[in-house]
Amino acid sequence: MKTVVVLTGAGMSAESGIKTFRDMGGMWEQYNVTEVASPEGWVRHPEVVLEFYNQRRKQLFESKPNRGHYGLAEMERDYNVKIITQNVDDLHERAGSSSVLHLHGELKKVRSTTDSSLVYKLDNWELKLGDKCEKGSQLRPHIVWFGEPVSAIAQAEEIVKKSDVFVVIGTSLNVYPAAGLLWDIPAGVPVYLIDPGEMNIQQSITVTHIKRSASVGVEELRETL
Repeated sequence: MKTVVVLTGAGMSAESGIKTFRDMGGMWEQYNVTEVASPEGWVRHPEVVLEFYNQRRKQLFESKPNRGHYGLAEMERDYNVKIITQNVDDLHERAGSSSVLHLHGELKKVRSTTDSSLVYKLDNWELKLGDKCEKGSQLRPHIVWFGEPVSAIAQAEEIVKKSDVFVVIGTSLNVYPAAGLLWDIPAGVPVYLIDPGEMNIQQSITVTHIKRSASVGVEELRETL
């Protein structure tokens, strides 16, 4: 069975109503993204950071997987599908995908501020100051913030090296280290890009560009494969 490795970004979940920071508007227009997504921002105003992720989490609890998510899950009938996602939502899992690696963390999980191995799943959308882990330290979002290492990248590289087909959906490929995964694609492996916009891939890789949204593009990909 061929291994299909899929790298997904914000465009994968856009049809499910998941907004990016720039789309959230309202009170968040006064903040730079680094103020709500960095260790420094957390130290300066943890209550603002918690509220930012509470609102994103609330939005996620109200969202559902789209046809693109379900289409990738259904591909497991015919392929060994490995998903590497830059997204922090759980829509791939809720659609039924069995192998999902989150590069940048998971929105529905929180962790200790003093022991990163203590990770907990939230059953609701709200995390408050005073919510502590079993060791007594404040809980924080289980998210990789700016300036923090992407610890899952080594595992992602190993997955990409074993791909028979490589697919990119809904990501600009300008965010590192995720964009560097293109260098790990084995020679001769076909690469497909699903995104309605024009993309500028710096690496000298031949790419079949399916200029569709995630939902429609995944259907076309399945027909092509």
